[in-house]
Amino acid sequence: MQGFAALKPMSQLQLLNSTHADTDEIFRLYQLATNYQKTKPNSVIWLGFERSLVEQEIRENRQWKLLINGVIACVWATTDNDPEIWEERNADPAVYIHRIATNPDFRGQDLVAKIVAWATGYARQKGKKYVRLDTIGDNQGLIRHYTSCGFTYLGLVKLKNTAALPAHYQNSTVSLFELPVER
Repeated sequence: MQGFAALKPMSQLQLLNSTHADTDEIFRLYQLATNYQKTKPNSVIWLGFERSLVEQEIRENRQWKLLINGVIACVWATTDNDPEIWEERNADPAVYIHRIATNPDFRGQDLVAKIVAWATGYARQKGKKYVRLDTIGDNQGLIRHYTSCGFTYLGLVKLKNTAALPAHYQNSTVSLFELPVER
């Protein structure tokens, strides 16, 4: 029995909609993610996001958080439409994931894989055929990471209509990723 005493209690993991009370923490995580991007060679740096965008996502239940033992470990946003990035493919029924930002205290815990597992079930419930995401540029580290989480890398696309997108998308090429939802 002494081996059982050495076991750590299981972490409590929850995936929930973010609330307005989370807004400051969401922006703190965005800033930490931006700082981390600055340490990576050839990385595209987030240029900030409008608070009104996040507040709207919260109101529409499209901003999410992953809690570990009550602490926000990761945040992301979802949408059912992404025409500026996915162009004609936007007609496909999909859930799009954006702005994954991980609390540095929780890096290395496969949180993207947990988000993907959740997103697949979420997309299935909504009658969608795909979970999709993108990243700016040809970031080989993120390409390997997202493909290891089950996504198919669809290649690079030069964006044409970026006026409605955050500033870091202007004049950009994006890597597209897609995961079919099993029915």
